[in-house]
Amino acid sequence: MTSTAKSLPVAPNLIELAIGGMTCASCAARIEKKLNRMDGVEATVNYATEKATVRYADAVSPAELIATVEKTGYTAVVPPPPAPAGTEPAAAPVDELRGLRTRLWVSVALSVPVILLAMVPAWQFDYWQWLSLTLAAPVVVYGGLPFHRAALINLRHGAATMDTLVSLGTLAAFGWSLWALFLGDAGLPGMTHPFRFDITRSDGAGNIYLEAAAGVTVFILAGRYFEARAKRTAGAALRALLELGAKDVAVLRDGQETRIPVDQLAVGDRFLVRPGEKVATDGVVEEGTSAVDASMLTGESVPVEVSPGDDVVGATVNAGGRLVVRATRIGGDTQLAQMAKLVEAAQTGKAAVQRLADRISGVFVPIVIALAVGTLGWWLGTGAGATAAFTAAVAVLIIACPCALGLATPTALLVGTGRGAQLGILIKGPEVLESTRQVDTVVLDKTGTVTTGKMTLVDVQPAAGQERAELVRLAGALEAASEHPVARAVAVGAAEAGALPAVAGFANVEGLGVTGTVDGHEVVVGRLRLLRERGLDVPAEVARTVTDAEAAGRTAVVAGWDGRARGVLAVADVVKPTSAAAVARLRGLGLTPVLLTGDNATVAKAVAAEVGIDEVIAEVLPADKVAVVKRLQAEGRTVAMVGDGINDAAALAQADLGLAMGTGTDVAIEASDLTLVRGDLTAAPDAIRLSRRTLGIIKGNLFWAFGYNVAALPLAAAGLLNPMIAGAAMAFSSVFVVANSLRLRRFRPVG
Repeated sequence: MTSTAKSLPVAPNLIELAIGGMTCASCAARIEKKLNRMDGVEATVNYATEKATVRYADAVSPAELIATVEKTGYTAVVPPPPAPAGTEPAAAPVDELRGLRTRLWVSVALSVPVILLAMVPAWQFDYWQWLSLTLAAPVVVYGGLPFHRAALINLRHGAATMDTLVSLGTLAAFGWSLWALFLGDAGLPGMTHPFRFDITRSDGAGNIYLEAAAGVTVFILAGRYFEARAKRTAGAALRALLELGAKDVAVLRDGQETRIPVDQLAVGDRFLVRPGEKVATDGVVEEGTSAVDASMLTGESVPVEVSPGDDVVGATVNAGGRLVVRATRIGGDTQLAQMAKLVEAAQTGKAAVQRLADRISGVFVPIVIALAVGTLGWWLGTGAGATAAFTAAVAVLIIACPCALGLATPTALLVGTGRGAQLGILIKGPEVLESTRQVDTVVLDKTGTVTTGKMTLVDVQPAAGQERAELVRLAGALEAASEHPVARAVAVGAAEAGALPAVAGFANVEGLGVTGTVDGHEVVVGRLRLLRERGLDVPAEVARTVTDAEAAGRTAVVAGWDGRARGVLAVADVVKPTSAAAVARLRGLGLTPVLLTGDNATVAKAVAAEVGIDEVIAEVLPADKVAVVKRLQAEGRTVAMVGDGINDAAALAQADLGLAMGTGTDVAIEASDLTLVRGDLTAAPDAIRLSRRTLGIIKGNLFWAFGYNVAALPLAAAGLLNPMIAGAAMAFSSVFVVANSLRLRRFRPVG
């Protein structure tokens, strides 16, 4: 949605309202327009999230904003703050979806026999028309209630939407059928209803159109249900973020350790974090040293060494020793909570793409209603009689019933998403597709997206006179006793070459490395500094190897024994085998790749050179990733973002198109528009191609569905298209839309 710019006070107030009762994008536009007409108010209404973000002057109160929304025909409340998972009330959206599903299935069960009886004259037994009435009445009244209610609200406010046309068309067909049954000839015993395709003028007294009324209701109701089901997950990213935090914490009070719920923690409390536990909240280390795995939040693949005085962030994992931390920020002030706010702000601020069908209906609906009224008046004026006049007017409404328009998006999306799922690509909804056509820049997260996200032993450089196999065996045996991720990478790589010997006297030197006895040798493995502190001789060639490894973006581990450094083992987060090919395919789609990472610049540039990316942005925090995406958008680029970590969630939501690796976190997946289930970057160009193809099918469907209306409306207004043929034409247009959508099943990935 676009908002109207206004002159606002220097420090305007900001409020977020939860909007209820919206049924299409035009509803959001109407609310936004009403709010922006108020003095000192600037509003943006997002139909997808059902929220209004409003900036307002001091002269305006929240109560006035809510009253304005209610006068427009909708509801507005100030939403409660997010609560931890399990305590957030989710009953309302669940109940709404369950009620819509029940309404849909009841309508389908009742409509099928009505449509079959109308289309197969051989099955039309005596009084079949009364059975059709009995079955169709609940569909039109109960199944179509959401459309009738929305149409009534729109009528009270002088507006017309797709709901108006659905309600008018179904009620007109149903009302005419009632007249024909009770006052015309349609209720007589033995009446048959031939399915005719000839264009002949008829008074309609013997015709019923119950199948048109029931069929339109079911088709549109199905589309509304699938839309509601997709919107139900709008808050899942925020809930997933909140679930990351620790649920309880071991707090130290008066020298005693007490385990309490994390929400009872206060600023200044000292709490204990054991190896493998999550840090309960943001704080400062007071006792102990360890390695903290912050990759979920920062994207840094190597755990961060912490010691007294260092800051730690809530929800990160203690991968090493015991820590005592003093809490500095709790609740909504923590970095995790701030990231949740970033995701929500990005989702709310993203302009909802108005559906093409709604854009068409904004002009089409009033024209059709005026044409139907004009047709009725013209035929009455010519003296043709009330029956012929109403028949022509009803034919106009039925032929204009947006069944095919309503099916254009859901059917193509259903087939496209189904095919995508077979290929490991999940498309969130129709609003995603517009962006895929316009995207010109793709931002790729490094860790877990372009790379594997796991530390791997990539190189072994023994010193002069040292055997490679012995270096790997002794260093790997000692590292196997450590829990550090870098040590595990060395141990796994060594184990692949053969069985590892036992270790005696193992000791961990926090932040530097490990020592122990292996095969009678006093072995030291770790940083260069540790070997020098232990008095081992470090040859110049070994020091140069360490420098070269670090310059290439690798982590260098030095091993030595018997008074001398024996070689260097290089560990790195390696590039996935398919990443270079994926980047080439993205370029082939006209996209400019950008590597974005929280890792250091040296590592980032090495990875970028390996996969063929020229533009690199490194050493960025989660909030900075959002800023980078916004900067690229401000430059006029349409940005796609591919990521997998929690640190990517806000940027994925901010981007015009967010693609999450399915091997990543739930938060990233929920914040994205497309999910690549395989965890293979080559799925990204396939996802964009499939989305663009699906969008093309939707546009083709809308063109032909609208074209059929334009072609048939003059015939209906001229009285040459009775409602029965109008219903048949409507059915044919629907079949065409479905058949056109099924072409997406033939989509094939490249390669």
